[in-house]
Amino acid sequence: MSVTDLAYPPLSLAARRRRIGGVVVRDLAALRRSPIRVFEIVFWPVIELVVWGYVTLFLQAQKVPFIVSMLLGAVLLWQVLHRAANEVAIGFLEDIWSRNLLNVHVTPVTPAEYLTGLVLFSLTKIAASIVIMAVLAYVLYGFGLLTVGIGLVPFMAVLMVMGWALAVVAISCVLRFGEGAQVIAWSLVFVFQPLAGVFYPVSVLPQALQTIAAFVPATHVFEGMRAVLGGGAIPWDRLTAAACLDVAYVAAALWLYGLTLRHARTKGRLSRFGE
Repeated sequence: MSVTDLAYPPLSLAARRRRIGGVVVRDLAALRRSPIRVFEIVFWPVIELVVWGYVTLFLQAQKVPFIVSMLLGAVLLWQVLHRAANEVAIGFLEDIWSRNLLNVHVTPVTPAEYLTGLVLFSLTKIAASIVIMAVLAYVLYGFGLLTVGIGLVPFMAVLMVMGWALAVVAISCVLRFGEGAQVIAWSLVFVFQPLAGVFYPVSVLPQALQTIAAFVPATHVFEGMRAVLGGGAIPWDRLTAAACLDVAYVAAALWLYGLTLRHARTKGRLSRFGE
């Protein structure tokens, strides 16, 4: 820490920016020195795109009435949600695996700044995955991601925010129940996959599940994507509903995180992550 850093009042915006930036720079440094982590950014998106892409080509060859752009669009947008949830949660788990979580929480970095740093760092990995998948989808299958149009930006934004909210819930579970709960970080997002209608319309679900699906932000995104790729207009009403649900998801996730973090501090659980 430089003398300039010390000159900032601890609660000033400049000091907060530097602490958040410190979290991001730390994770970037770890990524740069780990070829395995860089490889993982590329590997899973490419595998998923190739598998689903060739499934689509097979269906087309068999004269199955299926729209290739809808499946590939679903795969690409699903990766946005999946990566947003996983990258933030994994960033937290890496602090546990390296026995660094306790060190982070005794620094001047606040919990909000810590989460913000994890989210900002996840953006770089999400962006890399999207670019790779978009290029491959165009080269291999002739599908242009920009086919979705201007709605692509809010579609992705809604999915990323939902993913981040799920990641914070997963982090809270690990704080509350210990390292044994880290499986939630890998699997929580998949609980919502059937309800979101990623690869099929929500109308095929039983009525009870359709009602539940209406409260999942991703449902409105994937239904909206199919409407746009089917030649319809961008369903701004659905996007507005999804954004409102995102706000509720984030508020609930942050409340849960604050509750579990206080409990962990009170019970001395943070020290166990450093053993």
